[in-house]
Amino acid sequence: MIILSGIQPSGNLHLGNYFGAVQQYLEFVAQGNQCFYFLANYHALTSLRDRSRLLQLTQGAAADYLALGLDPEKCAIYRQSDLPEVCELQWILTTVTPMGLLERCHAYKDKIQQGLSADHGLFAYPVLQAADILIVRADKVPVGQDQKQHIEVTRDIAAYFNGAYGEVLTIPEPYIPEHVAIVPGRDGRKMSKSYNNTIELFASDEEVRRQIFSIATDSATVSEPKDPDRSNLYAILKLFCSPESMSEWADRFRSGGLGYREVKQAIYDNFMERFGAARRRRKELEEQPEYVEQVLMRGAEQARTAGHPLLKAVREAVGIPNP
Repeated sequence: MIILSGIQPSGNLHLGNYFGAVQQYLEFVAQGNQCFYFLANYHALTSLRDRSRLLQLTQGAAADYLALGLDPEKCAIYRQSDLPEVCELQWILTTVTPMGLLERCHAYKDKIQQGLSADHGLFAYPVLQAADILIVRADKVPVGQDQKQHIEVTRDIAAYFNGAYGEVLTIPEPYIPEHVAIVPGRDGRKMSKSYNNTIELFASDEEVRRQIFSIATDSATVSEPKDPDRSNLYAILKLFCSPESMSEWADRFRSGGLGYREVKQAIYDNFMERFGAARRRRKELEEQPEYVEQVLMRGAEQARTAGHPLLKAVREAVGIPNP
C-alpha cells in the first residue's frame, strides 16, 4: 500500500504526536509499505508567522523523525514546500470543491473559537491537505480522530473531481487505531500544541519532569480510592504499560493508598525508559544538520517521482497543457 501522513512543524513533537502518529508510521514501514511522511510547513503558515522559528522547527521535526527510528532508506521524509506541485494540484481541486463542504469542517470552527483569524489559508486548509494526500495516490492516511473529517473531505473532493473528469484520483482511507485515537494532554483535553498542554519528547530532562508533574488531578487524598477510568494520569500512564501492568495500577487506584505523585513519577520513569535512546540520538543529530538536509532532499525527490505522473494525468484530464 501507499501510505502518507504529515505533521505541522508549528511546535515541538510531543507524546500525542508519537502515540497518535509516529508509532503507526514505524509500523507501516516495518510492514514494507511505500511510505511518504512530510513536514507540512505550508500548513504551518496558518498559525506560525516567524521565519526563523519555522525553519528551526521544520529541520527539528525531521531530526525528531530520524531519532524516533524512521529509516530514510525505507520511507520518504520531506518538506511539503519541496513538492511545489502540491499547490498546483490544490488550485485544481479548489475548482471542484463546494464552499459548503469547507464551511462544515469542525477544525476551522474550533480554531476560530481559539482566537485564530479567519483567513483563507485556515478556511482552505482541507483542500491543501487533500492535495498532499492525492498527489502520491495514497491508499491509507494515518491520522488522529480529530483529523478524520478532513480525510472524509479529501475523499469527497476526489469523488467530485473523478465525477467531473473520470477516474483519475485514488480515494484514500483513514487509519485511526482506536486505542490511541486521542492522547490526553496535561489538562485533560486532547494533547495539542494549540492548548499548550503537551509533554514534549525531546525537551530537557528537567522540562519533561515539570510537564509530567503539572498534569492536572483532582483533590482526592492518598488514602481515598480513585476511579482510574476518570483519571487523566491513568490515561497517560497506560500508553506505556502492558495490559497486566495496567490492571495492577487500576487495582491500586481503586483500593486507596495511592498518591498522585507516585503515579506521576511512574509516568516519568516510563517516559525516560521508552524514549531514552531516541533522546540520545536526537542530540547527536543536532550536530549533523547536513545529514538531516540530505534526508529531506532525498525524500523530496521520491515524492516528486510519485507526484509528477499524477499531476500530469490531472492536467490532461482538465485540459491544461503539460509543459
